[in-house]
Amino acid sequence: MRSSGRAPAAAALAVRAADLIGLDGGVFLMGAEDGIGHPKDAEGPVRRVELSPFRIAATTVTVEQFAGFVDATGYKTEAEDFGYSFVFDGFLDPRIAEVSPRVPTAPWWRSVDGATWRAPEGPGSDTEERGDHPVTHVSWNDAQAYCAWSGTRLPTEAEWEFAARGGLEQAVYPWGDEFEPDGRHRANIWRGDFPRENTAADGYLATAPAKSFEPNGFGLYNTVGNVWEWTADWFGRDHAPGLDPRGPEQGRAKAMRGGSHMCHDSYCNRYRVAARSANTPDSSSGNVGFRVAA
Repeated sequence: MRSSGRAPAAAALAVRAADLIGLDGGVFLMGAEDGIGHPKDAEGPVRRVELSPFRIAATTVTVEQFAGFVDATGYKTEAEDFGYSFVFDGFLDPRIAEVSPRVPTAPWWRSVDGATWRAPEGPGSDTEERGDHPVTHVSWNDAQAYCAWSGTRLPTEAEWEFAARGGLEQAVYPWGDEFEPDGRHRANIWRGDFPRENTAADGYLATAPAKSFEPNGFGLYNTVGNVWEWTADWFGRDHAPGLDPRGPEQGRAKAMRGGSHMCHDSYCNRYRVAARSANTPDSSSGNVGFRVAA
C-alpha cells in the first residue's frame, strides 16, 4: 500500500461529490414480479416510483480510492478491529483454509483471521495489482465513514436501481433482457459449477477492475456482478410507491444491490437490476463494496 509520504496524491483520487454523474430523476418502474427472484428477497410488486435529481458514481469505490481515505484519516475498518472477515474457500492458501472455520449455512465461506481490505485473502495476500478493483471487506459503517469524509452518501435502494437500469424500463439487466447479447460477456459472475469450479470465462476469477465491461446507458459500470453494493436503506419487505421512497426507519440489516462475482444461476440469480440482499451493518466479506452518491 502507499506510504504516508504519498498520502496527498492518494487522497486526491477519492470519489468526491463533484465527480459524480448527474441524473435528472423522474418516474420509473421499480422491482420485479414476485417469483423471479428469491421469495425472501421481496423484489415485488413492481411499483411506480418518482425520484428527485441526484448524482451517483460511475464505479464502485476502488482499493486505491479507499487507500486515499485511510492515508488521509488513519481510519481503521471494522474487519481490522474485529480481526477477521469472510473469504471464499476457493481463494485461500490451503494452510490458511485449514485453520479458518467454515460458515455452517454457507460452507464455501470461511472466517479468516487477518482478512481485510488490504489483505483480501488473509495473511500473505495484498492488493498491489488490484488498485483499480473495488475495495472489499468494508462494512456498511466503513462505507458511511468514507462518505462522510468525501462529502458523499450512499444511494437509496430506489436511486441505485434507477441508476443501474440506465434508462431501460423493466429490463432484466442494465443492458437489456438477454444475458449475453451477441455472445459478449457483460458482467463478472461465477462461470462453471458453483462452488467447485469457476472457468473465469468472462476474464476474471474474482473481482474485476471497477471500470470493466461496457457501461450502461447512464455511464455506470458493473451495476450487476463483481461486488455487492451497500445502499443507504434498511432492508424491508413492504414497499411504498411515491416520491423518493426509503426503506424502513429501523432494522437489523442494510440492503445490498447488484450481486457479485460469486453469483451463479444454480443458486443465486441475483445479478439482475431488481435483485436485492441484505447484511448487518458491521459485516464484511470479499464480495461486498459500495458506490457513492450525492
